[in-house]
Amino acid sequence: MHAGVTGPLKNSGAVVALALFLLVIVPVSVAQIMSDEERFIGDYELVSYFTFPEQGPARDMQYIGRLSYDEFGNMSGLGMPIDLPQTEAASQPEGERVIGGFAYWGRVSIDSKERIVTHHVEGSPMVPRWVGGDNVRHYEFDRDLLRLSLKNPEGRITATLTWRRLQ
Repeated sequence: MHAGVTGPLKNSGAVVALALFLLVIVPVSVAQIMSDEERFIGDYELVSYFTFPEQGPARDMQYIGRLSYDEFGNMSGLGMPIDLPQTEAASQPEGERVIGGFAYWGRVSIDSKERIVTHHVEGSPMVPRWVGGDNVRHYEFDRDLLRLSLKNPEGRITATLTWRRLQ
């Protein structure tokens, strides 16, 4: 006679294994089902911002920032050097502005085949020449991360900003 577990607990190991499997697979499957337009929607915090000069090593810009995309095709992005408040306090006379960072908003178009998101800039108080132009970014999703890369005309990546989706 078998003295093993019987009744509802007999297959509890299989149930736990199935639950763990579903916890891993279902979010990945849902992300694969969603369109890129849907995946963009949300708020993000800047994790890293690196530039890649033609000569020399990658440069960590030491930025903080926020990025938002809504369901109506709008976006806004803000970023500044993490030490900007200290820099301003140490180097600027009272009332003068320190320039550093970016702030802009506008409409968005997404080319999911080429993996390009274009920010059609409507307002940009820190870089006024951006208004009316397009900021083209090559994108990649990796779980809760969104990487936006800038490329020069030759196709070389010159900068990458990595954003983490806020929960």
